[in-house]
Amino acid sequence: MEWQDDAYVLSARAHGETGAIVELLTEQHGRFAAHVAGAASRKMKPFLQPGARVLVAYRARTSDNLGSAQIEPVGEGPAALFDDPMALAGLSAAAAVAQGALPEREPHPGAFAAFEALVAAFSLDGIWPAIFVRFEAGLLEELGFGLDLTRCAATGVLDDLVYVSPKSGRAVSRDAGQPYSDRLLALPPFLLSSQGGLADGDVAAGFALTGHFLEQFVFAPLNRPLPPARVWLIEKLGDAGRL
Repeated sequence: MEWQDDAYVLSARAHGETGAIVELLTEQHGRFAAHVAGAASRKMKPFLQPGARVLVAYRARTSDNLGSAQIEPVGEGPAALFDDPMALAGLSAAAAVAQGALPEREPHPGAFAAFEALVAAFSLDGIWPAIFVRFEAGLLEELGFGLDLTRCAATGVLDDLVYVSPKSGRAVSRDAGQPYSDRLLALPPFLLSSQGGLADGDVAAGFALTGHFLEQFVFAPLNRPLPPARVWLIEKLGDAGRL
């Protein structure tokens, strides 16, 4: 079994004296683990950080075996964000969410494209937290748990959608949801339209919304919590007044 693909590094853990098991999000082959020889070297380490873009040449004896990979860096990768600790934290959190949510060896080119878009957005200091929320919403859709934000679940109206049902993931209008507002999730406008703008509290509401459904539909069935890197990111964004 041999293939080449574009990929992002999700994580790397030491294996043996000089190697590592590297988790990759590939464009055409999904999430894949591979052994990378020499990964502990000073030359290789910078290219095995979460979010690094690489070209992968993968080889395994059979499709069931853990194969080996040769990795070549593409672009600057996380090094471009060294002067922005918050963006680096966001990159690590995104890699952790993708690694925890996506099934292994199942192609999800949509998830790769969403991750690629998010990586590009980390240079946009004011808006990347909102794009992170959109990335998580895209992951949910890619996995078959997409939110239905097109019309009110109760009345069918298309306007003034401000809530989401925590059970169905469907939008609810202001009038229909008002009597049950304490039981519904807030729907920030930026998830309805890229022209929706950002107000105080919108990013926090977005993280709460996607976090609820990631936990309910993706992580809880796997008996896993939401990634600690995601929790830490939200805490840091809150401390910085960016939610």
